[in-house]
Amino acid sequence: MPPEAPVEVTTRLRPVRERRTGRTVAVAVCAVLGFGLIGGALAGVWLAAAEPGKPAEPVGYAEAKDLWHNAPVDALFPRTLAGPGAGPGGADRTWTRIVVAPDAACTPAVLAKGLLATVQPLGCERVLRATYTDATTSSVLTVGLVFTQADAATQRTLGQGLTTRLGADVPPALAGPGTVAARFGAPQRAAWWLNAPADLPVVVTAVSGFADGRTVDGGPVPADRAMAANRTDATAQSGLGHEAKGITERLVRLLRTAATTAAKENAR
Repeated sequence: MPPEAPVEVTTRLRPVRERRTGRTVAVAVCAVLGFGLIGGALAGVWLAAAEPGKPAEPVGYAEAKDLWHNAPVDALFPRTLAGPGAGPGGADRTWTRIVVAPDAACTPAVLAKGLLATVQPLGCERVLRATYTDATTSSVLTVGLVFTQADAATQRTLGQGLTTRLGADVPPALAGPGTVAARFGAPQRAAWWLNAPADLPVVVTAVSGFADGRTVDGGPVPADRAMAANRTDATAQSGLGHEAKGITERLVRLLRTAATTAAKENAR
């Protein structure tokens, strides 16, 4: 990914001497033009909304499709990622990146079977993955960004109940030799989550587990189930469900920021 090089351009406006003659006429003309522009803009919005199957494309949507090769890795997977209130009981979390994988094609090696079957018809572009650990280095999380060519209408329906629809479709773990994630594999996966935001052509995945290599009794569960109040198992008590769901929400925010920034730069 090329390094980010934002450039800010501003223009200094020249002062204009006040003119009293004809001020009233000028104000009236501006008012008429203003109402005309506002009316035209609203009409455009109404027409776009009224056209069936053609929802207005969110700002940065087109640019988001190319973030996998246009954005620097630190913009998508920061070295340190803060998660205020992301832990059990609203506890703060901080995650540190320990592994980054090269971008990959959409294959069973990097995507769970059900998700792969879901995104392939949409034009699955590329998958980016990284693994993080928490501040205590007791848990590890593999996160993924799945970029597609889905149009805005399709994306708006994709994320509705996606985790529930896919059932036990647990994302693959990404181990890191020589790191605390060295033993993070399929048997160590504990909680997982998927997030397909309506305004970005991306699916964000996360799977969490223990850094000590232990297997999980009963196998991995969706994050919302691991976060249920009545659970007393190790996955629930360690907050691994909160970790998986919380980190996907933060990554979605980062993607939105990167996409809107790219859209503003393209508009200059």
